[in-house]
Amino acid sequence: MKKLLLFDIDGTILNTGGAGKRSMIRAFEDIYGPANGFHGIHMSGKTDPMILREALVQAGLPWEEKLAELFKQRYFSLMEEEIKKPNPNKRLMPGIRELIQHLSTRSNIVLGLLTGNWKQGAAIKLSHFNLYHYFKLGAFGDDSIDREKLLPFARERFEKYYGDPIPPENIFVIGDTPRDIQSAKPHFAKSVGVATGTYSLDQLKAEHPDFLFEDFSNWESALEIFI
Repeated sequence: MKKLLLFDIDGTILNTGGAGKRSMIRAFEDIYGPANGFHGIHMSGKTDPMILREALVQAGLPWEEKLAELFKQRYFSLMEEEIKKPNPNKRLMPGIRELIQHLSTRSNIVLGLLTGNWKQGAAIKLSHFNLYHYFKLGAFGDDSIDREKLLPFARERFEKYYGDPIPPENIFVIGDTPRDIQSAKPHFAKSVGVATGTYSLDQLKAEHPDFLFEDFSNWESALEIFI
């Protein structure tokens, strides 16, 4: 029976070196006016639409679909530019390429994404590191503003693609924030915490994930929980 592995992106697979945040700040100023519109807003673990809504509330501006769409398209355009800039912090997380490459060779493993990124933003980030092609499906910030409501979208896409239901115990959510761990629990999926983002091992441990790693440097041991 197949297993569905749903990876978060930022802090779990990669670090853009701030390209995402810089692109959002620039896009917000271009579309809405205020400079540094995300000052004081904690982005980690949230969906892109949630982050945008918080910035609008902070600026005293209403949500308007037309402007939000303009913001998205401007953000994607700027992201294509920003992610190409040299930055010492821009990198893949330890062992993640090896882990993904080896998982992709297993016939019973389906690699997917569960991310707060809008789908096009996710594609830009992963394509820059030549990893996007490994992921067959996923759930994104386009699907819901609420991170905890994303997993059913990924499961539905899996079942539509493969024509078979998947039991919740065969779904793994891999991420670097408490929100990643919390997004698995309502759906009885397995949660895998990895302390490669802004949260410490102890902070993730407090969320009681099913599995916990400091990082995936020893990717062979991580491989064992999935196969």
